[in-house]
Amino acid sequence: MRHILDYLIEYKTLSRAEAGEVLTNIARGVYSDSEIAAFVTIYMMRSITVEELSGFRDALLNLCIRTDLADFDPVDLCGTGGDGKNTFNISTLSSFIVAGAGIRVAKHGNYGVSSVCGSSNILEHFGYKFSADNGKLRSEMETCGLCFLHAPLFNPAMKNVAPVRKALKIKTFFNMLGPLVNPATPRRQLIGVYSLDLLRLYMYLCQQTDKQYIILHSLDGYDEVSLTGDIKYVLGGSEQLSSPEELGFEKLDPADIAGGNTVKEAAGIFISILRGEGSHAQNQVVIANSQMALKCCHPDASMEDCRLMAAESLQSGRALGVFNKLIRMQP
Repeated sequence: MRHILDYLIEYKTLSRAEAGEVLTNIARGVYSDSEIAAFVTIYMMRSITVEELSGFRDALLNLCIRTDLADFDPVDLCGTGGDGKNTFNISTLSSFIVAGAGIRVAKHGNYGVSSVCGSSNILEHFGYKFSADNGKLRSEMETCGLCFLHAPLFNPAMKNVAPVRKALKIKTFFNMLGPLVNPATPRRQLIGVYSLDLLRLYMYLCQQTDKQYIILHSLDGYDEVSLTGDIKYVLGGSEQLSSPEELGFEKLDPADIAGGNTVKEAAGIFISILRGEGSHAQNQVVIANSQMALKCCHPDASMEDCRLMAAESLQSGRALGVFNKLIRMQP
């Protein structure tokens, strides 16, 4: 690792193959925690290149345990995290709304690292049992229209990185990788990112695939549609800019979408929204994100139609029905 660190400190970058080799060695336990921390710190101080991000992604996909859900043609709603905004679990809630609207969802997620409560924390709180068993996941998909893929089970090689990420408690380039390494490799994906630079990196990567995708970033720093300001998003390979009003919503205050300070508080917000007891602002922000995911799956539909589909799924209780069925299925 010493020569790699010296090389990078001189403002040089890794090739795709070199980046893949380093991440493979990290996963195999070749480097110490101190060496891994030094390596990830470099990418907190300078931008990652497309070649480096591609190499890191390639390595994780080569090492991960795959699950075959292709015949369901699922969508994933996954943000990078790392925006430091401590919102409630918007993408997880939106996943249930999208499933309630009839689209199968293979939700990829993890415990919170730079936030209080990640998607894994929420689902575990309610009794969801994480599993890499393809039969269990397929059964959930058939019965509920949604299954959850807990990232550490599918990327066991990442156990060498977990202590470093937990100790640092800040975003690292591993946040960037989360949406890229869903073990079901879904063809459709809504991706939220924490910066414009990362939005464009993702755009370059996604353009090399056959995915249907929307990549989005709220310009005031959120990795999701926050409705607290304008949003930049990539649809059909081109960047677009919209205000909350142009998407059919009113502008919100950041305090309106704050999450809890504990997993228990976050879970309370989560279930109240699913039960139709959320505030107007909370409902609007989950509908807005669900609207984007439905637009990704129905590219010929209007944004307004997608908004109405999302609202109906939440307000009718169908999203809650998906959640209840999923939890009832747990052993």
